[in-house]
Amino acid sequence: MTTQTRQTTHIKRLKTAMAIASVSLTMLHSGCIQEPPQSTGPDQDEAGSADTNRIDIPATVRSNLGITFVSVERRRVDSTIRVPGAFELQPRARREYRMTLSGEVRLEVDQYQQIEAGDVLYRFRSPRWPELQHEIIMGEQDIETALAEIDVVRARISESERRLALTRDRLSSLSDAEIRNADLEAQAAEIEASLPRIGAELRQAETKLANAHRTREHALHRASAATGIDESQLSQEIEHDGQMLPSYRRIDWIEVRASESGVVETLALTDGAFADSPSLVVSTIDPTQVRFRAIALQADLVRLGTAETGRIVPPTTPGIPIGDGVDSSIMIGLEAHPEQRTVTLLATPVESRAWIRPGVSAFLEVVAETTERPALAIPRSAIVKDGITHVFFRRDPKDPNKAIRVEADMGVDDGRWVAINSGLSLQDEVVLDGAFELKLATQQSGVMQKGGHFHADGTFHEETDE
Repeated sequence: MTTQTRQTTHIKRLKTAMAIASVSLTMLHSGCIQEPPQSTGPDQDEAGSADTNRIDIPATVRSNLGITFVSVERRRVDSTIRVPGAFELQPRARREYRMTLSGEVRLEVDQYQQIEAGDVLYRFRSPRWPELQHEIIMGEQDIETALAEIDVVRARISESERRLALTRDRLSSLSDAEIRNADLEAQAAEIEASLPRIGAELRQAETKLANAHRTREHALHRASAATGIDESQLSQEIEHDGQMLPSYRRIDWIEVRASESGVVETLALTDGAFADSPSLVVSTIDPTQVRFRAIALQADLVRLGTAETGRIVPPTTPGIPIGDGVDSSIMIGLEAHPEQRTVTLLATPVESRAWIRPGVSAFLEVVAETTERPALAIPRSAIVKDGITHVFFRRDPKDPNKAIRVEADMGVDDGRWVAINSGLSLQDEVVLDGAFELKLATQQSGVMQKGGHFHADGTFHEETDE
């Protein structure tokens, strides 16, 4: 079997497969309705000759063949450096929650669960917690004792001052009567001499009060660190059994809440386990805090220069538009490999996409410094090889249900985008998915057909000269 015969057989099999895939539509378009030959004038003959590279692609055909379009873009294809890499979590995207006290753990979340700030992650009951409560209570008792001592001392000072005033009044009265009382004079002197000592006792009591306040504050601070509850909330008065009590006295199981929103990554303990401090219990991540790590050649360092911005683009994947890239800020990392002659580039995307996840591969595009103007470019996958030529299919700007076969006047090619020197404008669209099927439909043994149209079932019928 010759090469020409094998190619013809392959084309027939492809057309048959497309027809079977759209059998319901094939029943409605089971054959071409041939119009009877009509006489044509010179103008009609010229118009027919000009449309030999056009193909009918109505909506049903585009749906059956999966034809998609992409717009022509202005790109610096000759100066774009494309570097492979993958996304990873930023160092501060992960957060760990550990045991602050030894105790029994009860988990309140599950792995990969979405959480918000303030959600309860787990509870624990610790034998050390009553000791911390006791320290707060002792501090409060010391405060009450110091306050009572201050009241007593102040009462003694007031009493001594009154006694001294009365004694001096009596001495003054006796003095007016020219009578001297040695006992009253001695008593007044004794009272006056005791006032400094009582004042010192007052200062001592005030010092005890200050120390008691510091002891309570320290105990509250330790309790707050152990529970994660603010000190003001721990000391807030709440009603219980008809009396007001500080809220810390009503805490039995200590709740640990999420400080940031994210996703539960790891449950390091089983529910009901007894863990020591500082055992890891739960770790969470913020999946939006990602960066892109790319590996560039050291030879490109000169071309990269002082570039601070780039664009992260996904690999060619069905369902993701080829132009769905994300702008990013970039920096040259500290890591370099002397044997592989590579250097690390770190890029931080300015916005998120559904395909941006830790571990997903992509490419970083950096435009090197250049004086060249941007060129009209289309995706490399939109161009197919037909024999020794390369062709693409431009959507007819006058009729969106037609595609025009164009020989590619290719310029610089970076493996993903290729510059087109002629045959396109910035307002044009070209066929991306489905270009290979259109190429097969417009060739026959390496020779382009005269033109034709697709049926709704995906089969092609060439125009005949009759």
